[in-house]
Amino acid sequence: MTRANPLPRLWLISDARNDAGLEEALARLPCGSGLIYRHYHLEGPDRLARFRALRRIAKARGHITILADSALTAREWGADGIYGAPRSLWPRRAGLIHLATAHSMAELGLAARLGADAALLSPVFPTASHPGGGTLGAVRFRLLARQSALPVIALGGMTPHRARALQWRCWAAIDGLSR
Repeated sequence: MTRANPLPRLWLISDARNDAGLEEALARLPCGSGLIYRHYHLEGPDRLARFRALRRIAKARGHITILADSALTAREWGADGIYGAPRSLWPRRAGLIHLATAHSMAELGLAARLGADAALLSPVFPTASHPGGGTLGAVRFRLLARQSALPVIALGGMTPHRARALQWRCWAAIDGLSR
């Protein structure tokens, strides 16, 4: 990743909830967006087969594919990078994009020290993934994101409308990009 080749501004995250519509959602994304493949509900060959099917569609649209798994698995499967908690991304693996999860300034700092390329800071708004859970809210999100040494991707209850209201260009969603 270089300044000439920045990370996508828009990220679709896979989940059991949005699995049935992922092909259509990937086709609707602007060319050059990103897919973060989690699919924790699938195991072994089924998880790999689903990844390969979605990666084909993503690649045809110029999307980056990130795998929520180890760097070794990401290389074996042909992913462009890995996604997870900052410590799960260490040690840094050359040639892979590293996207870290973060929920606080301490986690943003850890992700930066461990060499992540960007952090998904969440949850900005209430989310179906964690009903009733606490949120950062728009003001706290912007405060943390602006102090971060890393590029920050907003996550948690994000939709196109909320991204505009948040005035944040880089964001990710499960449900908000799947409908």
